[in-house]
Amino acid sequence: MENKLINIPIFDLIPQKEPMVMVDTLLHYSETQVTSKLTVLKSNIFTNRHSLTEPGLIEHMAQTVALHTGYKYYLQNKPSPTGYIGSIKRVEISNLPQIKDTLITRASILHEIMGVTLVAIDVTLNGKSIATGEMKTVVANS
Repeated sequence: MENKLINIPIFDLIPQKEPMVMVDTLLHYSETQVTSKLTVLKSNIFTNRHSLTEPGLIEHMAQTVALHTGYKYYLQNKPSPTGYIGSIKRVEISNLPQIKDTLITRASILHEIMGVTLVAIDVTLNGKSIATGEMKTVVANS
């Protein structure tokens, strides 16, 4: 199943709640990819005075992966599961987004088995890649 724009509240798709929500919108879902959007707000707890911090960018990447899992569970009429970052590899951050910037982030599923998902993630700003990495996430209650 593939969708171009998902009109479901984010809170129904991820276990995080404010002020820890680091995704605004699920833009695209397929079995092998997910695309999210985040507009960086000054009120975000992962910002300094002018930009999103590195930990905030990594949390945004992880929550993009959580959107993939959460939407898959949503399609099965199940609540979004709790998950954890199992490992982070090869993260490269070339630029930190400023307040009011909008990020578009794509996670490509490389491997998924028994609640463990390995993904490659690319964060873009104005069409230019600003962060990439690989992440392994684990679903706690699969």
